[in-house]
Order: sequence, then C-alpha cells, then structure tokens
Amino acid sequence: MVGKTLALLLARDRLRVGLVASPDSPPQDVRAYAMNEASRELLSGLRAWPDPADATPVLRMQVHGDDGGQVHFDAGEQGREALAWICGATALLDRLGEALRYQPMVESLTEPRPAALTLVCEGNASATRAEYGVPFETTPYAQHAIAARLKGEMPHGQVASQWFSHGEILALLPLGGPGGNSAALVWSVAPERASQLLALPDHEFESRVTEASHGELGRLSLGSGRVRWPLVLARASRWCGPGWALAGDAAHAVHPLAGQGLNLGLADARELARVLHEREPWRTVGDEKLLRRYERARKSQVAALQLATDGMQLLFARDSRAAGWLRNWGMRGFERSGPLKAWVARQAAGHV
Repeated sequence: MVGKTLALLLARDRLRVGLVASPDSPPQDVRAYAMNEASRELLSGLRAWPDPADATPVLRMQVHGDDGGQVHFDAGEQGREALAWICGATALLDRLGEALRYQPMVESLTEPRPAALTLVCEGNASATRAEYGVPFETTPYAQHAIAARLKGEMPHGQVASQWFSHGEILALLPLGGPGGNSAALVWSVAPERASQLLALPDHEFESRVTEASHGELGRLSLGSGRVRWPLVLARASRWCGPGWALAGDAAHAVHPLAGQGLNLGLADARELARVLHEREPWRTVGDEKLLRRYERARKSQVAALQLATDGMQLLFARDSRAAGWLRNWGMRGFERSGPLKAWVARQAAGHV
C-alpha cells in the first residue's frame, strides 16, 4: 500500500515510475487498518479512498484496563468528524489499484529496472534492503497477533474497543459502515496461547472472544478464517543512500496496539514525495543529501511513537500486581488529564 501510494504521489509530479508488482494478497484478507485523518486526506487527494461502506468512521474509542482503569475518546468532544476510519485491506488495495490504472506515468513491472531512485516498500522482510547492506534491528515481542472478522448480535455503534487483560490485548474495530455489526479482531497473546486459540473449533473460539470482550457486541461469530503473525519492534539503521530510500515497514515496525503502522508508512510516503517535489532544480531525485532530509524528518517521529508503544506493551504485558496497579492508576490519571489527552488525540490523527 505504501509503494502504490508513493507511485501515485510521484506520478502526480510528472515523474515516471516503475511499480514492481508485489505478491498477491490471500484470497480472504482479514487485515483491517485504523486510518487517521492525515491518511484519509492523503488517499482522498489521490482518489484512492474506499467507499463509505468500506471505511467505517469511529465516533468513540474505549480502552479498558484489567482493574477498573478506563480511557475514552469521543470525536464529538474533540470537534472531529471521526477519531479514525476502519478500512479492510482488500478495499484499500482495490482503490489504489483502480487509481493506478488511470495513471499513465506509472508502469507495472514484474522485476526491478535501473532507475535514478529506487524506493523500497517491501515490508519488514525486505530482500532489497538487505542487498543495500542496511542493518535491520528487530526485537521480538513475546506475543503473536490473531486476526479475524467477526459478526456480533448487536450493532457496533461506531465504537472501537480495546481490552488490556492479564498480559493480553484484544481490540474490536467496527466494520460494515455506521449501522454495521461486523468487527475486525486483533488479539495479541503469548505464542503458546495463540497456538491454543487457533486450534480451537470455531464455536469454542467464538465463546472465548465473546467472553474476553465482555459481550460488548453480544455473542460473536466468525465471519472469516483466523490468521496469526509474530509481533516485533524493528528499525532500519539507515533509511537512504545514493539513489535509494526505504519507506513503510521496510524502515520500521511497531506493535499494533496503537493502530498506527500503516499511518506511519503513508506519512513516510507523503514526506518523501514532499521532499522530492521541493528539491532544488540542480538536484537529482537520487541525491543522497536530498534523501537525508526525508530520513531526518521521519526518523524522529517514528522513534517517538515506537518508544511510546513499546513502553505501553511492556507495561501491559506484565501480569503482576504491581504492574496492574501502575497501569490502571496511569489510565485513570490520563483520562482526567485534559490537555495531555487532547495532545495525544491530535498526534494519533496525524496532526504533528
């Protein structure tokens, strides 16, 4: 998605782009993303924003601790149209693909060709990044994420919910439009627990999710298969060099608890396109000093979010009385913090 977005942005500047085809998505892609305002504005400007039925506005977000701590965000209280929009991966990829079909400056390629600038957006297992000899520091979390699509007995009411409980993090993200009753599940659990949950028959898994979500949407039933992947904190030591730059997961990876992974990648695309657009007439697009401007601008912002999400994960992953008291005390204080809470909401919306 980051590569396709970058291609559209650069083609809009009349740059010729060769887009190397990525592997096809699985037939049923259960991934869903919480898109912030900045990402929505970016994709809307490229005519690549999904239809309303595929981009559910979140009007309220509620985060539950494991001992009474709670944090709430409300779009109306903040004067916003929505806190985020939940979009399925397939809908996003389809709209990006449609926009690319009408962009004559972008040519689809089956393999790389020599170019003035190579932009690497292959994900955190990037082979091209390795060819450039860039160290990629990866710190595994002791968690795997389980994702699936669910249907509830009751409508979601455009509410996104998250529960931190005994070292696990469960999120239900509303899907299917304002009146829908579908949700995307992201459940971060220990690897052995993930294996146990995936081995359960469908009806038993549904009961576990219903219980863990405290019946928020009534009884939940599966609307898809279940997938898992290991969670990591990762960062590339360098983001650019002469004639190349990294963007998205090829440059960084964060824990999904804040729902900011794709937003960070799209912010990379936006900043890189801006730097190239504003380059001096005598600089080429592959000028390393030019690309360093992009790296400096994005590296500090990504590092700040990685530090915050990593700290939250470490705190909420500890199933001890002291850690439980600290995190729930912190949640209660944050809920009453006023300006701090408003600042965090602006950051999450992409307004830095």
